[in-house]
Amino acid sequence: MQIITLTMNPTIDTSCSVDHVVAEKKLRGKTSRHEPGGGGINVSRAIKKLGGESTALYTSGGPIGQMLQILLNQEKINHQPIEIEGMTRENFIVLEESTRRQFRFGMPGPTLHDREWQQCLDSISRITPSPEYIVASGSLPPGVPDDFYAQVAQRAKKPGSRICIDTSGEALRLAADAHVYLLKPNMSELQYLAGEKIKNESHMKEVAKKIIERGKSEVVVISLGAAGAFLASKDGYESIRAPVVPIESKVGAGDSMMAGIVVSLAKGSSLRNAVRFGIATGSAAVMTPGTELCRREDAEYLYQQMISGIA
Repeated sequence: MQIITLTMNPTIDTSCSVDHVVAEKKLRGKTSRHEPGGGGINVSRAIKKLGGESTALYTSGGPIGQMLQILLNQEKINHQPIEIEGMTRENFIVLEESTRRQFRFGMPGPTLHDREWQQCLDSISRITPSPEYIVASGSLPPGVPDDFYAQVAQRAKKPGSRICIDTSGEALRLAADAHVYLLKPNMSELQYLAGEKIKNESHMKEVAKKIIERGKSEVVVISLGAAGAFLASKDGYESIRAPVVPIESKVGAGDSMMAGIVVSLAKGSSLRNAVRFGIATGSAAVMTPGTELCRREDAEYLYQQMISGIA
């Protein structure tokens, strides 16, 4: 199997904890961690943790970009940096120990020149043999057009390749217009796609059904957080509950979910079971602190609970 992930706006996720978050006071963090981040990179990291392999394509610039490459090497992630002039961004996550609340600060990222994002498209076009799955995930940095993921879908439409999109806003809407294999919106993203507020589960099903019938995506997996997910495809519709787990951090849960779905599909699982494994993997991710993502043993245990009807 060959899985390619694409991250246009990668980051170093720096996390630490403090006793209390107090305005206008110097706060001394405890035990900081630095980990690779950004949508597709997190998907590749989670795939590795689940025993799979992928190649991460991503933009990289400046000393933080170099640090990102070092961290990916340390995790033994197959990766292909696409050099840019701007500085790769850094995000900051703080856990307030007294309340267990998590504060997440996301930076916008560097502005890309036209030639730089065009180079990313060219890199996708040159991949041989055609990858089985291409996961384009995360935000687009300044300078990249809203239809970039739609252009990725057009470039990557080769026999045997399936395009999976996890993004938001106009980038999501335009990618759907390019007709992809899988979309993974959350509720607010689904409402943006629909152009209306989702009133209830039957309304959600109706919106997902329209997306499928209009050929925008073969599969829609609506992430519902702790409630699980709603799966829609030409074969039917199903609400799948998530197992109840202790929450340590929500960072990377959605990316872990996508990783679980794709790696499971690539290994030959049915769509229904692949989404179940994705939900189990996302649930496993919230059990870990900071930006650690999922642990394979947790994901597999939760999945077994789900398919046996225990969870």
